[in-house]
Amino acid sequence: MSTINTDKAAKPLGAYPHARKVGNLLFLSGIGSRSAKDNSIPGLEQDKDGNIIKYDIEAECHQCFANVKAVLEASGSSWDKIVDVTVFLTNMKKDFLVYNKVYAEYFTSVQACRTTVEVKSLPTPIAIELKVIATVE
Repeated sequence: MSTINTDKAAKPLGAYPHARKVGNLLFLSGIGSRSAKDNSIPGLEQDKDGNIIKYDIEAECHQCFANVKAVLEASGSSWDKIVDVTVFLTNMKKDFLVYNKVYAEYFTSVQACRTTVEVKSLPTPIAIELKVIATVE
């Protein structure tokens, strides 16, 4: 077993790695839409008290998928080796259609199994997080 961390994806918020390799399987920790460069969330506007004024689910999806890709590549895997994805959205009713459209752009040829669930909140003011299992050679 080995653990993987990369500076090409946002730093984990706690005492856990970006991914853990066990045999030929790779388990990614929850990966959200924070930028690896400056920890910002694309399209997010907050008031002085930290309440969300507006966010851009499409921009967050693209950043989230870029972070997942960075962790996969740092782990010796790749996008086409994803086998299972669990997606957490904070607003299914408002965001599902846009998220599903962006998801299709990235996953059409991959055909990974997928589960999408709504959660009340995530640890930072992100609107999407992915939990991914992939193979690695």
